[in-house]
Amino acid sequence: MGSATTQALSASAAALSAEKGITIETAAELFTAARLIGESGQLSGALSDSAAPAEARAGVVAAVFGAASAPTKTVLSRAVSERWSSAADLVDGIEELAIRAAAIAGESDDIEGEIFAFSRVVADNPELELALGSRLGDNAAKGELVEKLLEGQTSAATVLIVSSLVRQPRERRVRQLLSRASRIVSAQHERIVATVHSARALTDAQRTRLLDSLQSRYGTKVTLNEVLDPAVVGGLRIQVADDVIDGSISARLAELRQKLAG
Repeated sequence: MGSATTQALSASAAALSAEKGITIETAAELFTAARLIGESGQLSGALSDSAAPAEARAGVVAAVFGAASAPTKTVLSRAVSERWSSAADLVDGIEELAIRAAAIAGESDDIEGEIFAFSRVVADNPELELALGSRLGDNAAKGELVEKLLEGQTSAATVLIVSSLVRQPRERRVRQLLSRASRIVSAQHERIVATVHSARALTDAQRTRLLDSLQSRYGTKVTLNEVLDPAVVGGLRIQVADDVIDGSISARLAELRQKLAG
């Protein structure tokens, strides 16, 4: 991600958070905008052309997305007025704004946990992963499949996020899409996600101690995603973004074997 995109995304996300009246419909409209802009090289080029006046780019938004709600048009206009490193970054940015809007609309829902649970279902079901990730399948049908699987099982925000992402994969793997979405939702809620691998389910006391420790270490709220992993043997393996804390017995044994071999 270029520095221009980083700044543009930060400014656009701040504008979204400040906007009143963000609903699940706003999120749906932003996902639609990301798809339409991504599918049209002419449109994405016009909206990401930093040589064109910001007012002109906002005018394109008004012309193309005039039927959208006022919050959607405001957020889109702000996004295209920023300077992005590339047209692809603009599309990714609008998609992130859609995920953030869904997080705002579903603030009381456990969206990260629901996305994580679905990612585990995908990981454990190769046929489902192939059905959702195949380049040969119809993307609209993939979205409908996700809606059928999640409807009534998760929040409306999670259904919208996951079904929208599989409809517009843009050469990305399904689990990659889900992982990114979970991180974005957490960022919108100003917390981080820690994925914990253990051989046995954590007790409530263990979970509380772990949360307290991680929140003290990282200085922010933490959401735990728990994975039962027999390969861990004992102890815990914790991953927060690129940071890995491996206190598992299997890791200690591997380290010991390495020392003995050396």
